[in-house]
Amino acid sequence: MLQLQPGTAVIYQNRLHRITHVLDLDEVLLIDEETDQVCHAKVSALEAVVGNAQPANRPELLQVLDKDWEEAKRRYEIIRPLLDKPDRSRQDVTERGKLFGHHTNTLYEWIQRYDDSHLLTALLPRTRSDKGATKFLPEIETIIQAVVESEYLTKQRKSQQKVCDEVRKRCLHAGFEPPHDNTIRNRLKQLAGEQVMTKRKGRKAADHAYSPIEGSFPGADWPLAVVQIDHTPLDIILVDDIDRRPVGRPWITLAIDVFSRMVVGFYVSFDPPGALSTGQCLANAILPKDAWLAKHGIKGEWPCWGVPAKLHMDNAKEFRGNMLKRACDEYGIDIEWRPVARPHFGGHIERLLGTFAKEIHTLPGTTFSNARERGDYDSVGKAALTLTEFEEWLVTFIVSVYHQRVHSSLNMSPMEKYRQGVFGTKDTPGRGLPARMTDENRLRLDLMPYEERTVQDYGVVIDEIHYYHDVLRRWINAPDPVAPKYKRKFMFRRDPRDISTVWFYDPEVNVYYPIPYRNTSHPPISIWEMREAKRRAEADGRRHIEERELFEAYDRMREIEQTAQAKTMSTRRAAQRRKNNQEVPRPPAEQVEPRTAPIPMPIQTTPAILPFDEMDDLT
Repeated sequence: MLQLQPGTAVIYQNRLHRITHVLDLDEVLLIDEETDQVCHAKVSALEAVVGNAQPANRPELLQVLDKDWEEAKRRYEIIRPLLDKPDRSRQDVTERGKLFGHHTNTLYEWIQRYDDSHLLTALLPRTRSDKGATKFLPEIETIIQAVVESEYLTKQRKSQQKVCDEVRKRCLHAGFEPPHDNTIRNRLKQLAGEQVMTKRKGRKAADHAYSPIEGSFPGADWPLAVVQIDHTPLDIILVDDIDRRPVGRPWITLAIDVFSRMVVGFYVSFDPPGALSTGQCLANAILPKDAWLAKHGIKGEWPCWGVPAKLHMDNAKEFRGNMLKRACDEYGIDIEWRPVARPHFGGHIERLLGTFAKEIHTLPGTTFSNARERGDYDSVGKAALTLTEFEEWLVTFIVSVYHQRVHSSLNMSPMEKYRQGVFGTKDTPGRGLPARMTDENRLRLDLMPYEERTVQDYGVVIDEIHYYHDVLRRWINAPDPVAPKYKRKFMFRRDPRDISTVWFYDPEVNVYYPIPYRNTSHPPISIWEMREAKRRAEADGRRHIEERELFEAYDRMREIEQTAQAKTMSTRRAAQRRKNNQEVPRPPAEQVEPRTAPIPMPIQTTPAILPFDEMDDLT
């Protein structure tokens, strides 16, 4: 993270500077550390000094043991009320430490470690996650976990000895040597305190012990305190980029800052909501927008970036994947689910979507809100905007109109409200500029779906497609370090829009490597095209689909699509989706070495986060 506050060391024009003043939402005053020369600089032109950025060698999050992850979360909850208390005293820290049985210096160490990176992994135990731990077969681990859930984490509050006895009984019944009682007791001690208290004594008791100090974490009363996110189909028919024929209605995933009503992120696509759209919207919300505005030639400012304190969402499946929970833990984001049967909790973003709908109803090709309102208007025949053109129209409306005009609930514009939250007013101090993410590629990979696979002598196979690079060679048939009789599984991330490359996480060096098709003559395809090709091959009577047959089916699909493209909207939409997928930003060319190179350049050196959803959620 790059902290944008006076005193922070930064790199500007390849020289070391220090921030002296924050002048505006996107501008700071710097002083050259060597010459003392003072200059103005855009925030987008600043780079983090090595050491101020995120740690370069963190453990891969997928491989962090649950007990270590829960311990890091426990430590965070202990120090959390102190982090947002700028006037905290040593007495505050001492009292908090006594409450949880820790020395004052221990809490100061945790605070320092977290302040250095603002990542939960900074609070992981210093020792290796598996050092000194007794290793069991997966079957024994399953027994232990099941007994802990059914016997210990219940309102009956059974003793630790009862848990040990039950584990012993089940292991003997299954034909396994039971673990020692002390091993089970150690496991129980490592459980997160809040989790144990909630399960054994109830939520009220846990809240009393673990809730933050009253007033430390207010609601949506400062920028990025609460960000709401939601999906909806848009009331407009768009056209393709080539023939400008209608292709259908797009979906939008939108994120807004509740405090200021500023739009902080969005994602528009022809694909229905899922892990990808949620992840892309969240990444867009966290990252700066300068480059996107410049690329599309849009005038105006959109000075919104940073990690939100809380994400407010409904209970849709795409919001409840494993990745979201662990990613939010890692970056210190609270998740708040919209209560069932209380839709007004999402009213801010729904009203904004309604505002957008009214503006969209003025565009050619609008479908209006319903058939009655549409009347005899020919939405398909009037369609004129491509997806790219619509995105440019939408962003222009957001930054030049919506952000600038008076909001009825605020009595000022969202931009002015946001500015007040950052810089303060005569009555309320400002929060300051949010920290900026220093590794965009890292964040985008964090939000990609994943697969776990073993590495074979031919590489790795995902959905019948072979991938290979020499960097995989040393991991061929590697045994699992915990259960050597099993092969080790590794994590591979892939962008569903283009599965021609997967990203392999090397657990030894904590680096992601791009792994291409083994047969590089295959064309790039999306996961949806792959699944459709597989379905068609199976429909042709092929029971066991191989890679060659899959791509042959894909080629036949393209031939059929080209023939039918002028006839139906669905085939034109498929063609347009494929074109959009092929325009997905790729890592810089120099980072992806050819397969003959000894080692491809990594995309990053920080750990991965569990995905939003399993790949099945993309269907």
